[in-house]
Parts: sequence; C-alpha cells; structure tokens
Amino acid sequence: MAGGYLSDRFVQGICEDDPFVFYHWQYIDIFVYFSHQMVTIPPVCWTNAAHRHGVSVLGTFITEWKGGAQTCEDFLQSEEKFQLVADKLALIARASGFDGWLINIENPLSACAVKNVPAFLRYLRSQMQQAVPDSLVIWYDSVLENGDLKWQNELNQDNKIFFDSCDGIFLNYNWKEEHLRRVGPVAEGRRADIYVGIDVFGRGDVVGGKFTTNESFKLIRKHNFSAALFAPGWVYETLGKSEFHQNQHKFWNMLTEYLPTHSICSLPFVTSFCQGFGKNLYRNGKVEAAGSWLNLSAQEIQPLFTDQRAGGAARSWVKTYGCSEDAWNGGCSLVIEGLIPAATSNLTVSLFRLHLDNPPARIFLSFIYKLEGGVSLTPELMTCAPSQHQSDTSSTLEVLKPSLLPEDDAFV
Repeated sequence: MAGGYLSDRFVQGICEDDPFVFYHWQYIDIFVYFSHQMVTIPPVCWTNAAHRHGVSVLGTFITEWKGGAQTCEDFLQSEEKFQLVADKLALIARASGFDGWLINIENPLSACAVKNVPAFLRYLRSQMQQAVPDSLVIWYDSVLENGDLKWQNELNQDNKIFFDSCDGIFLNYNWKEEHLRRVGPVAEGRRADIYVGIDVFGRGDVVGGKFTTNESFKLIRKHNFSAALFAPGWVYETLGKSEFHQNQHKFWNMLTEYLPTHSICSLPFVTSFCQGFGKNLYRNGKVEAAGSWLNLSAQEIQPLFTDQRAGGAARSWVKTYGCSEDAWNGGCSLVIEGLIPAATSNLTVSLFRLHLDNPPARIFLSFIYKLEGGVSLTPELMTCAPSQHQSDTSSTLEVLKPSLLPEDDAFV
C-alpha cells in the first residue's frame, strides 16, 4: 500500500491506531508485494499471514527510468551475469520464505539486452523451482520483443515470447473487451496463466475500478482469464481510516460471485479469528498488554463466508465480522449478528468449508463464545455435504450443545 514498506516493515509488529490490514485471503491465490525498490522482499508479516491462509507470496524485481535501463544493460549483457542475478533472486526467496517473483521491466531495452530476457526468465524459473517447490515467476506486460517499452493490455505476438518463458503474464490495466477477445487464440490453453490487470484506483482508460471493480471481473470471468487486482488499499488510502473495515467489507463483498473461496484442508484447525491488530492484546480472554498494536504475523484463519441470508426470509440477514472491542486470543473476536425472523428456531451460519482427503473417523471440536445481554442462544456445530453448503439442510457430524455457564463466557 502507498509504495510499500510502511508499518508492515517491522518484524515484531508496532503500536498503531487504525492500521491498514488485509484479511480477505479466502478470495485470492497469489499475493504480490510491490514497491519501487529494485528488489522488493515481502515483509515477513505478509508472508506469514498469506501462508497461513494457503496463499502464495511473490516479491517484485523492477527496473525503471534511465537508472533501470542501465541496470538492465549491465545484467542482461551476458549469460553469466543474468544467471548470477537469477541465482541471487532464488536465494533471497528461499531464505525469506516466499514463493516467487513478479518481473517488471519498465524501461526500454537494447537489442542485445532484450534477446537475453527469455533466457533469464527460463533460468530464473528453473532456479526457483529448485529453491522453492511450486514457485512462480510472472512477467509484467511492459517491454516488447524488440525492446520497446509499450504496454499492450493483452497477450500478443509482440510479448508472447516472455509469457512462454515463465509461469504467467500480468497484463496492463487499460484493456477493453476487444483486447480480451484477441487474447484467447494466443493463449494456447493457458488462459489461467493470463492475469488481467485491474487498477482499483481506476486510473487511465479502464473498465471498472473503485466500487465498480466488479465490472472488470465480470468481463474477465466471461473470457475465462485470471485477474490481477492492483492497489486494493484504495479503500484505506482514499476513503479514510474511520470507516475502513466497513468499506473493505463492502469492496470485497461485491466481488464474491467472481472469487471462489478456499477450503480448510488439514487438521488440527485452530483459530481465534484475530486479524493481526487490536486495541489490546488478549490471552485467554484477559488483557495481557493494553494499547493498540499491529502485527500481521499474529493473524489467524478468517471465516470463508460473511454475508448470508437468515432462514430464507427476504429481508433477513446474518453477517460475520471481526471485532476489536473484545477477544479471546490476539486482538479480535468474531461477531455474528443479524436481522432474524422471530419465528426462526434454528439458524445455520456458514463459517468454513473443510475438505480432507483422509478424514478421521471422529472429529473433536471445542469453541468459545459470549452472548450479548438479553440474548438466549445455544450454538451447535453442524456439517453438510459440499453441494449443500448454501442450503438450509445440514447433517450433524458431532453436535456440541452446552449448558450456559455462569458469567458471560462459555467454554465447550
């Protein structure tokens, strides 16, 4: 956000009020940390939070302007030199624990330099695969095969040589639907490796952006391409801190129909729903350290589902969200609230989707909850078949139905 390396650069966290945080990991597969430093290493807190949610993390290698052009002429002049750079990039990724690189050459290249770019990409990819299994090297749509700096907003014969040499291409943002139509025949079965760029700020002649970003996704999904969402920090940078979480929820909620969610794929599974920040730091429901803090490394698994209809009634709703006013561990708890018809006796609220290749015969579960005054509810944990996860029909795997304990807290 805002050029990178802000409060997130502190490995052990920082005291900060109303920080920028990201917790909609269930909607993304790859997180790219971007800055204008030539070699951008993702801060460890982002890598920790992303990996906890099963998301790959890429750093950025970028060259720009005259200085960048000279850098490229230096390291692309020979196989020996570009292999040395690739070796170091692979070493950095392995040592720092992230999963690959976005390569962004934002300056013209000489004929001598540009002819070595495909070989550089192929060598970097091979070294990354050895250093970090399942790693990725993605090329940004900028330089052409002849060395000109000319953004194409599509995959075509002028930039395909770079796409063919790595794992994917991040297309520039100023595309229209005719660009997407032309890409299909060139993709040759690799549509998922084409990441169509979306600038959330809506800069330039673009489709969508801001709170119409869903229009961009609608066209991208129509043509079966992947999407690359740039600068989702827009909601924080331009709309202010006081309503950040509401605006963040609004932004991602409008995209959910285009973004399949992940599943939880391993046990044991534990979460206190901490979002990596808080007004206080809690441990076992008690304040351990008073005062605001930020550390994304402390972020825990977030719910996969947020807004839902309650009991099928048209005007009813249930939503879940993080609350920093109270917590069990970390800085946030999960609030479930809604407008529920009075006649509703049982209500299903989906939180997670679990997919285990070899599930155990029995699963033991425990949960901690707190009720507001005047509310009399007893939580039950239910499971259902994947095809039914949005329906009202649920089957019980193991029902834990406690009696309410004294005081406000109940532990099962």
